[in-house]
Parts: sequence; structure tokens; C-alpha cells
Amino acid sequence: MRKLIAAEFLKLRTTRLFYALLATAAVLTVLGVVAVILTAGGSDTPDLGSQESTRNIFGNGGGASLFALVLGILAVTGEIRHGTITQTLLVTPRRSDVVTAKLVALGIAGLVLGAVASLVTLAVAWPWLAAKDVGVSLFSDDVGLVMLAGIAGTVLFGIIGVGVGAIVRSQVPAIVGALVWQFVLESLLVALLPAVGRWLPGGAARGLSGETLSSGSLLPVWVAGLVLVAYGVVFAAIGAQILARRDVT
Repeated sequence: MRKLIAAEFLKLRTTRLFYALLATAAVLTVLGVVAVILTAGGSDTPDLGSQESTRNIFGNGGGASLFALVLGILAVTGEIRHGTITQTLLVTPRRSDVVTAKLVALGIAGLVLGAVASLVTLAVAWPWLAAKDVGVSLFSDDVGLVMLAGIAGTVLFGIIGVGVGAIVRSQVPAIVGALVWQFVLESLLVALLPAVGRWLPGGAARGLSGETLSSGSLLPVWVAGLVLVAYGVVFAAIGAQILARRDVT
């Protein structure tokens, strides 16, 4: 198992995709922090320094979860598309071990993505808020806990991505479907029907990061965490079963 996990890490380290996603996540995190701070105190946004505003600012690190999701999908569909999955399964006939190795590796990759995004959030927001005489504590629930929750969500989305990739198998439909679901369908449900949308993966992730909505409340942090863990377990289990039974050649 250790060799399989090491092989997955080698694939991540030796491809430019991981670093490109990491850089993109960092840039978009900066833009997200800037947007929240600049629009704070508007007609539909909480005042800067309020609990809601602070949580929305430091929850931006959780946005890296989308990139972990894409990376998890590519970890499976990329091998299927290029045919390298055949060699992998010939070396390791137990497909469950292959899936487990990918889950571990992509969970840790999600940890790296989430940690970098959270550090970028802190680096941008902390001095900016200090310049505006807004005091925040790193060890408060509105900062430290929110950032840790964002990192945890990113880890879980990396695991969900592996499951989605194993279920769909086709790279383009899996990625396009995931993006459309996250940016269009689920965003609409969270905004228009928060009572339903907050139970979906993206809504749970936003609840886990402590984000607040003007249209309705998200799940409490601990409930959102349990919901997201459940999604990770379900997608991983279904993906492992499908990959174990289907012909991938």
C-alpha cells in the first residue's frame, strides 16, 4: 500500500497540473478576499468587522475545494483516458488497493491545496483588516476554526473527486458535469432554496467554512462536516465498487 500511495504522489509531483491548480486556487482566493472586504457594508452584505463578514472573509480558503474535486476526478479519469490504468491494475490486481491509494493521496493533496489557500487568505486579510482597525484573533471560531473547516472540506472534496472519477470514468463529462453542478445547479439551489441546497455537497462545504447567506441559513459547522464526510464515504464506496467490477481496458 505504501508503494501505491508513493506512486500516486509521484504522479502529482511530476505533473504541472497540480501546481497550476495550486496557483489558480491561490489567485482566486485573493480575489475572493478582496471582493468580500470591498463590498462589506453594502445593502446586502454584513458590515466589516461583524461575525458574518469575518467568517465570509476567512472562509475563502475553502474555495480550493473545487480544485481538489477536479484533481480527484483527473486522478482516475486521466489514467483511464491514457490507458495507464491497465498497467497499474496488472501490477496491483486488487483494485480496492488502487482506489484506496488514490483516496489517501488525493486527500493529502486536498490538504495541501486547502492549507495554501487558507494561508493566502490570512496573508491578505490580516494586514488589510488591521489597517482598517478591525481586530481579529487567529484562535477565534471566526478565523482559526473557519480556516480549519475550509481545509477539511478541501480534503473531503479531493476524496469525492476520486469517487466521481471512478463512477463517470470519462474525463470531459466528469469535469464539465462537476463544474456545471457546482457553479450553476447547486449555486442556484443554495441561493434560491437554501433549505435544500444546504444539504448538498457545496452547501455543506460552505456551511462547514462558516459562511453566511442573506437568503437563508446554512448548516451548523458540525452538521455540515458530518454531511460532507457522508458524501465522501458514499462517493468513494460507489466509485470503488464500480471500478472493481467494470472493464477499464
